[in-house]
Amino acid sequence: MRFDRIRLRNFKPYADTDLQLGEGVTVIHGLNGSGKSSLLEACFFALYGSKALDGTLEGVVTNGADETEVELWFTHDGESYHVARELKRYGEQIQTTTCTLESVDGDVARDGATDVRQFVTDLLRMDAEAFVNCAYVRQGEVNKLINATPSDRQDMIDDLLQLGRLEEYRERAGNARLGVEDVLSEKRGALDGLDDQISEKADRNLHERLNGLQTELNELDESIENYEQQREKAEATRDEARTVLDEYEERRAELEDVEADIDDLEETIRESETEREALADRIGSLRDDVADLEETLDARLAETALDDADPESVAARRDALDDRQADLREERDEARDDATAFENQADRLRERADEAETRAEEKRSRADDLEAAAEEAAEAVAEREESLSELSERRADLEATFEDAPVDVGEAAAHREELQSELADLQEALTETTSELNTARTVVEEAEELLDAGKCPECGQPVEDSPHVDTLEEDRERVSELEAELASLREREDELDEALSRAETLVEAESELDTLEERREFLESAVEEKRAEIGERRDEAESLRADADDLESDAAEKREVASEKAEQAAEQRERVEEIEADLDGVDAAHDAVDRVESVREEIEDATDEIDRLAERRDTLAELNDERRDRLAEKRQRRDELRDGFDEDRIETAREQLSNAETYIEQVTETLESLRDRRTELQSDIGAVTQDIEELESLRERREELAKRVEALESVHEEAEELEAMYGDLRAELRRRNVESLERMLNETFELVYANDAYSHIELDGEYELTVYQKDGEPLDPEQLSGGERALFNLSLRCAIYRLLAEGIEGAAPTPPLILDEPTVFLDRGHVSRLVDLVEEMRGFGVRQIIIVSHDEELVEAADDLVRVEKNPTSNRSTVEHADDRAAAVLAADEAADD
Repeated sequence: MRFDRIRLRNFKPYADTDLQLGEGVTVIHGLNGSGKSSLLEACFFALYGSKALDGTLEGVVTNGADETEVELWFTHDGESYHVARELKRYGEQIQTTTCTLESVDGDVARDGATDVRQFVTDLLRMDAEAFVNCAYVRQGEVNKLINATPSDRQDMIDDLLQLGRLEEYRERAGNARLGVEDVLSEKRGALDGLDDQISEKADRNLHERLNGLQTELNELDESIENYEQQREKAEATRDEARTVLDEYEERRAELEDVEADIDDLEETIRESETEREALADRIGSLRDDVADLEETLDARLAETALDDADPESVAARRDALDDRQADLREERDEARDDATAFENQADRLRERADEAETRAEEKRSRADDLEAAAEEAAEAVAEREESLSELSERRADLEATFEDAPVDVGEAAAHREELQSELADLQEALTETTSELNTARTVVEEAEELLDAGKCPECGQPVEDSPHVDTLEEDRERVSELEAELASLREREDELDEALSRAETLVEAESELDTLEERREFLESAVEEKRAEIGERRDEAESLRADADDLESDAAEKREVASEKAEQAAEQRERVEEIEADLDGVDAAHDAVDRVESVREEIEDATDEIDRLAERRDTLAELNDERRDRLAEKRQRRDELRDGFDEDRIETAREQLSNAETYIEQVTETLESLRDRRTELQSDIGAVTQDIEELESLRERREELAKRVEALESVHEEAEELEAMYGDLRAELRRRNVESLERMLNETFELVYANDAYSHIELDGEYELTVYQKDGEPLDPEQLSGGERALFNLSLRCAIYRLLAEGIEGAAPTPPLILDEPTVFLDRGHVSRLVDLVEEMRGFGVRQIIIVSHDEELVEAADDLVRVEKNPTSNRSTVEHADDRAAAVLAADEAADD
């Protein structure tokens, strides 16, 4: 695998960067704090997302930016891929908005952070942690493997070589074996249970019991059939007796009905005769009433202008009265409407006059208020003009603050941000320089202790042969340089703190100037508005007073017209009273005509009632004649029914009915008992039959279960063999890995270690590491000096990388070998050996090696040199290939010559 290209936008110190990467050794070179390691972190982040970060997504977004983009192009096993990630700020959170991975040929496409990370893990056969343990030696983590416990070291290397999969398969086989054991135990228990059930049912002689029950059932069916035949004969006798008795009861019921009909007819005839007598009395009374009403009618006619009570005459008189009444009412309504109209007009005129006077008063009051407001506005104008003068004086004082300042008004905030950014970079450089100084001091102290002791307290070698003493003077010089550099940085920090305090004062003054300018513009605008307001209000007051004079004149005219309309309304009210008196006379004549008509109608009603009652009396006479004929027929039928009864035949039928019912009741009880027994026998036969069927089913189930147990026993044996096979295979592969890793570790350490103090390194089957001196004395790797531990760990990392690259059975695609500041703990002599190690790794087929370092010797060994620089003003980093930079310098020189 190799990285082809990385493009960044707003990632840590990089605003917009696009870097091409090729095969061979690429060295990323630059000053401390310039952002070299951030390029490697960007590649790691592109592959594994948030899993590649020690912190949160907030840490990768450039300060002041809201969006970040990272794109990585890489090639693996001959296939090219492109992965892109985009982050965006939402409030206080940073979220991934886009995460995609595609192959150049379009066969592979993944979308979403989880899917992309899983694809990369499967493609490289390592997750983020395995990537760091194998290929990516991050700054400060060079001692990670040597400080790990043997168990952790074993897990790291096994996972890288996919041996963890074998342990996972062994555990799965073990779980499968345990599962089969549980099922097998369950099935064996079920088989024993079936054997017990089959034995219990076979001991009950089910077929012999079934034959006895069926014989008893046949005998019982014959008895039931005999009793049912006898009961049918008794039921026939019972039905014949019931028929005779039913006929007797029907005749007796008919006789009772006929006698009741006779009584009803006789009673009805008597009631009808009584009603005819009452009707005759009522007719006589009505004829007397008609005579009295005719006398009353003559008296009523005398009160009216009618000659007779004929309906046509009455109707004609009523029509004449209605016409007169309608005319009077129409005339009265017109007079009343005129009176109301005149009154309304008078009221409206008086209301309008009141409104005009009120409006005139309001306008005069409004004019007075406007005059007062104009005076107040004039006073406010004077106060604001005084405030404007004070603002001008304060502004002049603030502008004087910028006379000796390094920036002009409007540039203070940008100046403060530049100082803050420079101070942050300086503090980062202080931290890095302090860390490097502490490391250098530790190296010097160890060397001085060796000089004082005369020989190494850890390995027992003479001082003359120890690598810790040879470079002591160089290390002391390095300490002095770092102390001087640290003092210079701290002095610059004090200067920046003082400049930043001055910048804060300028920002505050600039802010107050902006506020004063806004206040001045507001006051000037307010003065102009108030002056315009004063003129408008005085003009409006004059206009309001003129309107008030017009309104008062109009009110006087309306009151005069209102008095005239009130007089006209009074005249119409007098006319309405006269018409009301005429209407009262018409109503009285109308009532007299109504009384004549009422008496005439009473006479007609009484005459009609007399005719109706006479008709009713004749109808009752006809009905009684018909009822007397029906009464004679009923009496004849009653006599016939009384002569048709035979008492002896009825008594015989009653005896036969009683005997038959008694026998039927007895034989029914016997049949019920026999049927219950038959039901019991049928139930017993069904139960025995079911037991026989269950016995056959149990035997079939036992046969199937026995075959299942036999199959499970075979599967259990195979699972045991598979579990043992995976365990043995993992142990054998680990043994072979340990042998290969130990060989490669010794080869690599011998290459990079410049002295001859140690004979070899041993790696046992549990990944325990031991270093042997020339005299055979063993040492724990942690007893090595700082530089030796760094070389040891680099050797172990490279040996693991070689083992992973070559594989047990042949080559396998691996990621680039990435070393971030590997020379921190190394002296000059061992830096040269590190260059040899890099060349050796290339010889082993590592296609791409990326090194971050500020060491010049490593720079000279690079196939491709990438320089990183940070702009101190913008605090943004840029990258540039050394060839591109040389070409740019050459082009500039040629342009100068021209």
